[in-house]
Amino acid sequence: MMSDTEEPIEEPAPAPEPAPAPKKKREGKKLTDKQKADLTKHMDKMKKGGMSGSEMKSHRMKMMSKMRNQGMTVGKAHKAITS
Repeated sequence: MMSDTEEPIEEPAPAPEPAPAPKKKREGKKLTDKQKADLTKHMDKMKKGGMSGSEMKSHRMKMMSKMRNQGMTVGKAHKAITS
């Protein structure tokens, strides 16, 4: 039996397992220098055509998405967006 002076022995708690690293939703792909140059030329052309600032921003974002994720050229991406 235990006397009043003895303390109960506690077993150390098992170390918690490290949480797995959070998964990224997508891998970020960057545009190549050629794609950037082609897109810049395309956007200059759109600006001269009378596209407003907000329309240009929206168009550019859509173009970049198509070019990055689906590997489209500027022409194919523009055609996919506008058709």
